[in-house]
Amino acid sequence: MEHKLTATLYVVGNINVDLIMGTLDSWPQRGTEVMLNHSELRPGGSAGNCALALEAMQVRHRAVANQGDDGLSAWLASHFPHSAAHWTRYSCETSLTVGVTHSDHERSFLSNLGHIVKLSAQDVLAQLPAEAADGDIVLLCGTFLCLHLYDEYPALLSELRQRGFITAVDTGWPPQGWSDEVRQQVIQWLPLCDWLLLNEVETLGLGAANNLPASAQTLVQQLSGRGGCVVKCGPQGAHCWQAERSISQPARPVTVVDTIGAGDSFNAGFLTALVHQQDLATALQWGIAVASLAISTLPRRYPDWHQLQLSQEC
Repeated sequence: MEHKLTATLYVVGNINVDLIMGTLDSWPQRGTEVMLNHSELRPGGSAGNCALALEAMQVRHRAVANQGDDGLSAWLASHFPHSAAHWTRYSCETSLTVGVTHSDHERSFLSNLGHIVKLSAQDVLAQLPAEAADGDIVLLCGTFLCLHLYDEYPALLSELRQRGFITAVDTGWPPQGWSDEVRQQVIQWLPLCDWLLLNEVETLGLGAANNLPASAQTLVQQLSGRGGCVVKCGPQGAHCWQAERSISQPARPVTVVDTIGAGDSFNAGFLTALVHQQDLATALQWGIAVASLAISTLPRRYPDWHQLQLSQEC
């Protein structure tokens, strides 16, 4: 059965420029130069990757962010034509990430500070409606990279709750590591979060338990109780823990081309299912399907959400 869509998915956070280069298996000696066989300049960041997937899937959404004022600013904004007109502009350089790929499909990232560290709760709330429509979701991405916004997470999430939004957070990995101090900071606002979307190592780091189920259950107990802890496990699929149950979905094998943004693509598929009133098992399936197609195609492709819905009905 097709549902009439009235909900909007708002993606908030780090939209920046990505320079992807590879393949590199060992860091060069200082003072030397290495030629790599692949490079690509593209919009990225966790929020940017998710919003691009939603745009390609023709899902009702808004990318909520800010921008700098250097030569890259207009180029980056041009990839988000339905959202960038609302972005706050700051007098600073554009945030840039250099992603270096390795032959085992892992990658390393080097980032400057740039505009994303200046994004504030005031910037975000000004781009959101004063009252959420039924089913509206706000996804906060790049938690530890948006330094100003990170400090305002408790107040921001509280205001989002008051406005009636469903809240989801993909923290990413903290550059400083999962210290006790970082965990305590996150625990302050977890009760205001409905859905926590992490990968396996992030779940183990934040949950600070000896195994994945124990870490996920620890985090579930801290959440609002209206969603759950979703764990993205790459080729092993995805899992979700809630207070009363856990559910898993496997992933089909694919030939990997580019894993950058895989988790962000999963977020797009998973949350698209939620705004279209699908059940949790379907949401995991859609997340895996979107991520699997994204990482196995060049140029990158995404399924249309109508295709996902038809595949579920078959």
